[in-house]
Amino acid sequence: MLAFGNMLDLAGIERSTVRLLRHQDNRHAGFPTPYALWRDHRERFEAYQATQSFASEPKLRATYWASFVGVPERETLFVGLYAARLLGPLPADRQHPITGGIEPAGSCNVYEVDRLPSLSEYAGRLWIDWGDSYRSWIQRGDGKAKRLIELRRTLGDPPFPGFAAFIANLSDIESLPATWQAPLSATRGIYLLTCPRTREQYVGIASGVDGFIGRWREYFATGHGGNVGLKSRDPSDYQLSILETVGSTATTADLGELERRWKDKLQSREMGLNRN
Repeated sequence: MLAFGNMLDLAGIERSTVRLLRHQDNRHAGFPTPYALWRDHRERFEAYQATQSFASEPKLRATYWASFVGVPERETLFVGLYAARLLGPLPADRQHPITGGIEPAGSCNVYEVDRLPSLSEYAGRLWIDWGDSYRSWIQRGDGKAKRLIELRRTLGDPPFPGFAAFIANLSDIESLPATWQAPLSATRGIYLLTCPRTREQYVGIASGVDGFIGRWREYFATGHGGNVGLKSRDPSDYQLSILETVGSTATTADLGELERRWKDKLQSREMGLNRN
């Protein structure tokens, strides 16, 4: 089995000197994820990576960081090998690389993190199996093997699959490629949420100016989007799919009629989370 440790061996890097970091921060609705930062704003990604909590310092103590980002469907993408050195507590207030808010001086550690040429040709192309321990986002290079899944020929996002084939988890909406977000933001219609824990369904309408993406961000931010049925359940990482889209001339009444039709078809009032 080929694993990421074999890549380190080929580069002449001792595995014990490396920490594997898998960045995936889905806490901020409406803001880019680490994957989107790396893809679209490389300097902001590296600023995000360079500040870490005090509690993480013992685990991060290593000469090198091999950096990965989590992407939709829980895949893991290699984005670069870095030399890392602890400088100490953040010396001055700065803008948070994701939210733009103020990150206070002394609130975290800051590192000097320099991207290395080693393995750089695989950044954005090499996918690994991180395993099931997604919460263990810092792991040792000489620890459990990370199997290589795929090496793509070029760096790039897959094409938008179309509205009928689109399926994603709620936590992934800010990681979706810009070429996916644009049509989802520009289109209105009827969508389906499915709870992975209870297997219950909810049919809803996306009618605002930001289309499907705008409505789903409300669920991400609140856990329920203001819906009575969803408020009765603990927040969940709902699966998102699209039942039907409408043109620009469709009225609110048209959308309401389509929503009622889908509720009837799926019996989401009787066996789901719809309450009207």
